[in-house]
This record gives sequence, C-alpha cells and structure tokens, in this order.
Amino acid sequence: MLAIRRVLAQQAARLASPIGGTRAGSSLLVSAGTAAQRALMSARQMSSSSSSSSNTKDDGQFKTWKPLAPTLRHRRMVSRKDLHKGGPIRELTVAKRRTGGRNSSGHITCRHRGGGAKRRIRLVDFKRSEPGPQQVVRLEYDPGRSAHIALIKHMETAKLSYILAPAGLKPGAVVQSYMGVDLKELVKARRLGEGEDGFELETEGESEAAATATGEAAVETASEETAAGETVVKEAAVEETVVLEAEPSPDASPTRQPTKRAAEPDFASDLVGKISMEVGNCMPLKLVPMGATIHNIGLHPFGRGQLVRSAGASAQLLYTASSGLAQIRLTSGEVRRIPVDACATLGQVSNGDHKHEKLGSAGAKRRRGWRPTVRGTAMNTHDHPHGGGRGKSKGNKHPRSPWGKLAKGGKTRSRTSSMVIKGRPRR
Repeated sequence: MLAIRRVLAQQAARLASPIGGTRAGSSLLVSAGTAAQRALMSARQMSSSSSSSSNTKDDGQFKTWKPLAPTLRHRRMVSRKDLHKGGPIRELTVAKRRTGGRNSSGHITCRHRGGGAKRRIRLVDFKRSEPGPQQVVRLEYDPGRSAHIALIKHMETAKLSYILAPAGLKPGAVVQSYMGVDLKELVKARRLGEGEDGFELETEGESEAAATATGEAAVETASEETAAGETVVKEAAVEETVVLEAEPSPDASPTRQPTKRAAEPDFASDLVGKISMEVGNCMPLKLVPMGATIHNIGLHPFGRGQLVRSAGASAQLLYTASSGLAQIRLTSGEVRRIPVDACATLGQVSNGDHKHEKLGSAGAKRRRGWRPTVRGTAMNTHDHPHGGGRGKSKGNKHPRSPWGKLAKGGKTRSRTSSMVIKGRPRR
C-alpha cells in the first residue's frame, strides 16, 4: 500500500504543474490514471498471492485451508505437489457427454446426478498388450477416478499412453509389459544370451522319425561291412546292438524326452527368474510370484484389467500354476479364482490417502456432478416407503430403498459366482 501511495503522490505532483486546457494536459492526465490503476492491480495481485499462500498449508500429504469461512474449516484434500500442473494429452482423451442420470427413455435410473464442471475422459490402457520398455514421463490427476494416472512413453516406438499409477512410481522409472510377448522365445533368447545350451522342444513324431532314420542308416552300414569279412561282421553286430538300444521296446519303461508337456513346469519356473519384478510391470498371473501384491487384475485370459483399480486398493496372489486357475485374496477378504493367463500389475494403486479427504462444502459436491439427496421421511407416501405420516415417523418399517429393497443388512443376492471360493465377511 505504501508503494501505491507513493505512485499516487508523484502523479498528483505532476498534475499540479500549470498545464492549461491543452491536449497534452489531458493525455498526461489519462496516462497518470492508467499508471495508478496498473500499480493498484499489481499490488492487489501480489497481496492476493501472498495471502493465498499463507491461507493454505501443504505438508506433502494433505492440503488444508485457514478457516476464513465455515466451508474451509474442515476441508482437507490430498496433496498434488508431485502431479503435473497442466492438462492431459488431448489425443488420449475423449469428451464426456453427460446424461443427468437418465436412460434413453428419459427416465432417471441413477439418482442424485447432474451438473458439475466439464470433464474429458482419459483413455487408460488397462490391457497393456504392447511389449517393450516404457518410461514414465509424469504423474497426472484424473477427475474420472480416485487413483492417479501415469503418462508413459515407449522407448522404441515413442508411443504415449496412460496407465494406472502404482504407489511409489516416480517420473523417469521404466516399466514393462509381458502380456504381448512370446514367452518361449524370450526364454530361448535369455538362455542363448547367457551362454547356455539351447533347449529345443521336439514332439513325439519328430523323435520317432529321428529314431527310424538312425535305424535305416545302421542297417545299410551293417550290410556293407558283412561283404568285407568276419571282422566287418563283428562291427555290424555291434552296430545292430546300437540300433536295438536306440529303438525302445514296448515292455521297457519310456525314457524321459524333452517334450512340450514335460517342459511346461520347468519353462514357467525358469521364466519367473528371467523377467523383471519391478513395481508397475504387467504380466500374466502364472508368472507372478506367490504372495506378491498386485492390482489391475483381469477376469478373462488376455483381457483388460477389471479388478482392484481404485485408490489404495491391492490384492494378494495366494496360488498360481502354469495352467488352470489362480487364487487371489481381494481387499474385502473375498478369495476367488482367476485364469492364470489373465493380466495383473505388480504393486498397490496410488493415492491411498483418498479415503481421508473431506470436501467441506455442498458446492464442492455439486462441482463434481452430485445433486442433493432428499431423505425418505421428508417425502410423501407415494414417493418413498418411509414417506407420509405425522412428524418424523417412517411407518414402523425397516429401512428400505425407494423401490422397497431392504437397505441395511438385508440379503438381495440370489446367486453367487462359481469362481468365488470364500465370500467377504458380512456384518
């Protein structure tokens, strides 16, 4: 304010000089007025910025406000210091068309929805089908979900995409996906790169053909040596013995051949030690170590992730194999089966403090697209089962929804999934 007073005093001193009614005097008066206004605006901006910084407190975990109004007293939001301050990549978003909770007939099917700020839907890659190393560019806020998202860039094709950000993921980290990789070729390449002998999988037909060719060659050699004399006959006998040993008899126990069926368990166990087990890497459940913490889990083989995607959620892998079904324990306590070829990402979902947020005002709720909720006891009889009557009476009924379903503790599920081994604990 002292700076503003000094500027105004200087302008007044200039105007005090005899100017007369000339055009120069009027222009000087206008310029003095605009300079004073600019000084006043800059001072206000400086004071507002300093006051806004002093009115908020960000400790890296939560952002709180000084109680200048009742709505700010208990408001608490998760800190976004480490998130990107700008907007998303335009090509990775689509416009969100609002329906106000109504279906194609115009009937309200989802109550308490409508209004709110405009949004764009971020196209998050839940499938992770593109293999190769991808570097994390930045972490971003997504208004359409409780978790944060990460912008990643493929280090070979330079393609950009969004993924769910696991807890602890930092910009500059490198994540990989093993969903679209030929795993058998990967094992061969790793073994040859380490100097080990190549392990070629041969079928039973190929082994029989090789044995037959060996037998025919031995017979030809024996016939040629028989014409040469007794010494050659002995050598032919030796060759026939070798042929008989190469051809397994039906009574003898079969020798262990490196066929596909016998190699699958060794292949899976060997591959677990070859791939990278860093947070944010995506792979089939058959490659995840048992007991690992995972998220973004698929329900179908080679499909997109559908389970464990909200903020702070995680699941634990209890059992897996090279084929068949794996078992996972969800955050709710439910244990269920999942195909071993379904995708899963290592780590826990980010923004675990989302459950401790407090909006503090009704306006903050409206800006997020939520409309007010009316109590059933405040309605009329034909609007709600709790409506009507005198005072706050709800008709001596158990709590129910507007459509008559029990709202607290009543069983509404008629059938359960066959993939669920143990249901979540009920109250």
